[in-house]
Amino acid sequence: MNDSRLDRRSLLAAAGAGLAGAVAGCAEPRADSSIEGDSSYSIDRGNLAEGSAFTELYNALIESVTQVRVFGVEDPNTGNEGRGQGSGFLYDDRHVVTNDHVIADGEAADLQYITGDWTSTTLVGRDYYSDLAVLEVDHVPEQATPLSLTDRRPVVGQQVAAIGNPYGLEGSMSAGIVSGVDRTLDLPQRRFSYPNVIQTDAAVNPGNSGGPLVDLEGTVVGVINSGGGDNIGFAISAALADRVVPALVDTGSYDHSYMGIGLRTVDRLVAEANDLETATGVLVTDVVGGSAAAGVLRPSTRTVQRRGESIPVGGDVILEFDGRSIPDRHALSTYLALETSPGDTLSVRLRRNSRTLTTDLTLGTRPSIR
Repeated sequence: MNDSRLDRRSLLAAAGAGLAGAVAGCAEPRADSSIEGDSSYSIDRGNLAEGSAFTELYNALIESVTQVRVFGVEDPNTGNEGRGQGSGFLYDDRHVVTNDHVIADGEAADLQYITGDWTSTTLVGRDYYSDLAVLEVDHVPEQATPLSLTDRRPVVGQQVAAIGNPYGLEGSMSAGIVSGVDRTLDLPQRRFSYPNVIQTDAAVNPGNSGGPLVDLEGTVVGVINSGGGDNIGFAISAALADRVVPALVDTGSYDHSYMGIGLRTVDRLVAEANDLETATGVLVTDVVGGSAAAGVLRPSTRTVQRRGESIPVGGDVILEFDGRSIPDRHALSTYLALETSPGDTLSVRLRRNSRTLTTDLTLGTRPSIR
């Protein structure tokens, strides 16, 4: 561990003690500028207001957070070439993490540090299903040190801060709490969800995407990937990033486990329609031909109407994986994302036609959409 990291840890320990007492890169016209070189700006630390422990947190981390500008992005409103904008953070001595959707289909990406330094980048890897991407940078300022991903599960009520560049306003911080954990974030018009997502009430707006959501010790709790209204934002969890990012650095891609099923949480209406004794588990609504689940799991065969809803009837109800309870779709997606890999064989306990049985299922690899 270098001296800069030690100094930052000492500073944040004091800041944390003080506190204990108390989608969406946007597009804009392209501007051609990518100048690398020595720092042209330094933080003036003289004659400052007293600030707070959050000020100490900000000062310790801001030089490791970057603004990401992506060129060659088509403006969806005009069809003209524009510039995507988001945030990122230093992951190691030569890689920056951001969102896949920030990089989008741009032709090139430049970064700017709070010091004023610019650097060009090379895309190392990107993963659509976790909305993560890794850039290799040509230049890192001396003051910038990598941020660590937390190895602890976040809890509701935990204080956090979002650091990044909302609306292109560099060097911004907002503070709040973790307001929800283990979310499954459905993507509009896409047949998949982001698993194990963290919810926060820290203000998150277009341009924050790809930036870090950090705890009071300065470790990354999540990678911000959406927000912008109703005091709610979301971040890809550090737990998922810790699986995906190293693979992107090493090979440029990441293979996700894949069952090939459609599903629905067994709530009260589903339980009643299927004569189930308890409202728990996930009901298989459809099975993709040729997938891992084909020939192993059975989908629902019909639907009935209950209180204005179409309720699936007749499919297998998954109760456990390898002895691990699967009470709802969030638990299933989190287990697959964080505990399994393609090729793993799972013991599946399920309910079928009023009987409980156990069968084995070997996971496949989620197909690429590109």
